[in-house]
Amino acid sequence: MTAETRPEGSSALALERMTQCSFDVTSNVDLQEVDNALNQARKEVAQRYDFKGSKASVEFDQKESRLVLVADDEFKLNALWEIVSTRLVRRNVPVKNLTRGPAQPAANSTVRQEIALQQGIPTEKARDIVKFIKESKLRKVQAAIQGDQLRISSGSKDDLQDVMRLLREQDFGVALQFGNYRG
Repeated sequence: MTAETRPEGSSALALERMTQCSFDVTSNVDLQEVDNALNQARKEVAQRYDFKGSKASVEFDQKESRLVLVADDEFKLNALWEIVSTRLVRRNVPVKNLTRGPAQPAANSTVRQEIALQQGIPTEKARDIVKFIKESKLRKVQAAIQGDQLRISSGSKDDLQDVMRLLREQDFGVALQFGNYRG
């Protein structure tokens, strides 16, 4: 079919069908917000009566993305975790991305606990998300794992919005953010 015999506007329609819309699914934590929340938690611990005279500290290693809580005993360690988690929630840091390790005895008869901060979507959870999207029976929706994030693409913007809705309704153990939307 030549340009002269093609109906008016059909090339625009064909181009629209070939265009793929996509968005990225990530799971990131703002490290500056974590640091701000921990500073607030340290101030609260310094002023609380039940922590007066006790050894309670919160350390944050940004390079390794982990927190270290130290307290006199497990009871105070749990109270310290409650303070930290409350401050993180108030600063909109997803607590789902924190993994608490076991409480371990430390020096000077204290208890220590490491908390890992998950940056990005782990591979096994990314596979679960891809499997979930494929099982949802949405037509022509592709999901691709790209490092620690997912790229969801489809020819239809409506299908992409349905995928976002389905992912928000399902719990995968990490907080999901949607961005880099291209339509």
